[in-house]
Amino acid sequence: MPINHSPTIRQRRLARQLRELRLAAGLTHADAAQVLDSAESKVGRIENAQSGIRLPDLRALMDAYGVTDADVRGEVELLARESKKKGWWSRYANAVDSAYAAFVAVEWDASELYNVQTNIVPGLLQTPDYTRALAPLQTPEFTPEEVEGQVDVRRERRKLLVREHPVQFWAIITESALYHRVGGNDVMKAQLESLLSDSRQQNIELQVLPREDPMNACLFGPFVIMTFPTAGETDIVYTESPTSTVYYEEPTEVETYTTLFRRLNMAAANVSKSRDLIMGALKEMA
Repeated sequence: MPINHSPTIRQRRLARQLRELRLAAGLTHADAAQVLDSAESKVGRIENAQSGIRLPDLRALMDAYGVTDADVRGEVELLARESKKKGWWSRYANAVDSAYAAFVAVEWDASELYNVQTNIVPGLLQTPDYTRALAPLQTPEFTPEEVEGQVDVRRERRKLLVREHPVQFWAIITESALYHRVGGNDVMKAQLESLLSDSRQQNIELQVLPREDPMNACLFGPFVIMTFPTAGETDIVYTESPTSTVYYEEPTEVETYTTLFRRLNMAAANVSKSRDLIMGALKEMA
């Protein structure tokens, strides 16, 4: 089932991993409760992300679950610590809502991102002026201060691409997105030039889906598949609409989006031809 957006999505990741470790060990809620000397309801709350877990209890459970690999134990403990930590995005509490903040938190933890955008340039690849022009189009009630907050958050998010261990970013955008004159010709020209530059970065693969390709009919909206460095973690899919954001975590649901991404990857122009399509749009901005 889809999971509605939640500011505790990091806790959900930890909870899901603990549940999977317990099941892999063949233990029940009652067994885990006995380890913690607690009621079964406490284990249920932990595995449903309704409450956190103390480090001694976490280590006791991993002992009981037979988790002996030091790397795996370290990854689970790190996830537990990170689930309680506020990141840089907390500085923008007045600029972004809780749903967006939750997405930014999970995005920051990812090691790989697979992004499909149907009408606009992906947020991680937007220039400040493009974001500045786009934000009030998407949300007309934004004040100038809120628009600048969006610009600042995009700028911070972009550090994912240049940090010490940069995220691997695969983006597929529709060719039509290259021709929407967001902010006018000058803004779009700079944005397209920026896309060309970004497409040459080693950790960025940018593909354009040609307008005439029938795969455009399969695009029901933008989505992002996020994978994580922790070995035991499953992928998460993020989707959005004007009224809601939804995370998909069940393997069958994630696989549906993964299969769609693979199909789009095959249909879209390769990186070199995609640059040609961007260049073609850039000429029209002259």
